[in-house]
Parts: sequence; structure tokens; C-alpha cells
Amino acid sequence: MRKINAPLFILLAGLIAAWPASGTANLQENKPEEKHKPITQDRIYQFPTLNVVVEDFTANGLILDIGGGGEGVIGQLKHQQVVAIDLLKRELEDAPGKPLLKIVMDARDLKFLDDDFTTATVFFTFMYIAAADHEQVFKELFRVLAPGGRLLVWDVIFPKRVDEKKDVAMFPLKIKLPNKEINTGYGVNWPAEAQRMDHYIALAKKAGFEVIAQKENEGWFFLELMKLKD
Repeated sequence: MRKINAPLFILLAGLIAAWPASGTANLQENKPEEKHKPITQDRIYQFPTLNVVVEDFTANGLILDIGGGGEGVIGQLKHQQVVAIDLLKRELEDAPGKPLLKIVMDARDLKFLDDDFTTATVFFTFMYIAAADHEQVFKELFRVLAPGGRLLVWDVIFPKRVDEKKDVAMFPLKIKLPNKEINTGYGVNWPAEAQRMDHYIALAKKAGFEVIAQKENEGWFFLELMKLKD
């Protein structure tokens, strides 16, 4: 669900000039189907670079990757095990890696049957989904995961906005996979209220998940959740 918007590179040239040449900057409003407001440099707050280490993980069967367009990090890591969905077709078309399938689909209304997957991933994608829709996404993920299935979530930590004029958040990322490093940047509307790890834990538990592991890092977090067996 990450949108690369070429005109924004012109507006953000001063900000992203210092980023590695191999990086990209993805910037969008929370709901990509809506028309963007003009994004000017005075609206943007750039956070410190997030250093994200993504370790390989075991998974039986197929992995449902929510927001698998853009860099397609999970697709690059797990390849043919991955069924990548994204709301934006061009994001899937541009994503590197060789997932088994790339499907245009809304995470709020997954078109899979109940208990279809044993593993699901959400890699820096909740940040692009309006907070009011997070609960529905967790419900859908719970539904399509089989009992005993795992949900892995990586995402940013949004502190409360101090300057109301700075309503666009830019996050440079350095993503370290076992065999490569990805330098990129994600940009999105900064939610009015803080969104920390406890926000996601509460919604996950409400959907029926149990927290297996949690880790909060400088500016981002990781959650491992499980749908308990009957």
C-alpha cells in the first residue's frame, strides 16, 4: 500500500538528497483512493532513520503478505511462499522479488476463505491504513488464519504530534535482510493521535489473537501473534 509519487521527489529534494542513491521515498495520504492534498515541505517532519533487522522465519505453507507491493520485503525474503496483496496495482507491478502470486485486494475485505493460511505478515503497512480501519484488518486476518496460525507485524511508532502544521511524517529506513540491505523511505499522513505498539496489541487481542512475542525498537516495533487452536 505504498505509493511512489514522482512529483513529490521534486518537493522533497532537499530532504531525500542525503539518502542513499539506492533508496526510494514513498509518500501518500492514508487512503490512496482519495485525491491527495498538495504536500509542501513545511508540512513534512522527517524522523531519524529506522534500522530494521528482518530475520528469516519458518513458515509452513503459503504466507499472506498484506501490503506486499513497494519494496516487497517479505516477497524478497520468502519468495514463492508468498501471496502478496496490495490495494494499488502499480505497487505490485513494481515490487521486486518473485512471490507466488500478486493480487490487488483490500485488507479490510480479504477474498480468501476462512482458515486458508498458516502465516500472515504486515510489514510497515498499518501505517498506511487509517486507524479507524485497523480493527477490521485484524478481524479479517484472524478469519483467514488457521488455528495455530501466526501473524507477524512490523510498523512505525507514531508519537503524538507536537506541531499541528507538521502533518506528514517521513521515515527513512535501512532494512537489513539476511542476504541484502534495502535503503528506502516511507511517508504518510501523521495521525492526530499517537499510535504505539499497545494500540496494535489491544486490537489484536480484541480480534482473538494471543501475543507470542513483542519487541519495541527505536521508532518501530515487531509483534508475533497467534490464533489459538480450538
